[in-house]
Amino acid sequence: MSQKDDSTRVLFDFVDETEAESWLVVTDNVMGGVSRGTVSVSRDSCLVFSGTLSLENNGGFSSIRTFPKDFGVGDYKGLRIRVRGDGRVYQFRLRLDDDFDGIAFTQEFQTTENRWLEIDLPFASFVPTYRGRILRNVKPLVAADIRQLGFLIADKTAGQFKLIVDNIAAYR
Repeated sequence: MSQKDDSTRVLFDFVDETEAESWLVVTDNVMGGVSRGTVSVSRDSCLVFSGTLSLENNGGFSSIRTFPKDFGVGDYKGLRIRVRGDGRVYQFRLRLDDDFDGIAFTQEFQTTENRWLEIDLPFASFVPTYRGRILRNVKPLVAADIRQLGFLIADKTAGQFKLIVDNIAAYR
């Protein structure tokens, strides 16, 4: 983790190839689907989340997430991601525990094919979900409690996908 300036703190910049080891792939295989996903760090220091989405066997999602840890973002207003996508819609996901399954706070973002975008994801705009369903009567997201970060694609469109992440930062 490094400091960009006083108003942001870089959580991931993927300069070190081993940063891919901080991320776990989770696909619809856990429920019988056949989607695929991989995560790696490219030579130009970007995280690459790619694979194939399949709607067979009631599937349709692929995701990556960090292993649980304290991100120390309680004093920040949100996360800023710099991504280059394929024109598809992705989700950024936050979890407040160390569990494999459970409530995730999500926020969708649209990518533009082969174009770098810097996207602000205010903590106040994340929505509590469980397996794709929006939940009601859930305690609000508390940034200081964030334990896992992740990306997910589940746009009901079969085929290849690719999301390139240059960095993830917290902003004030």
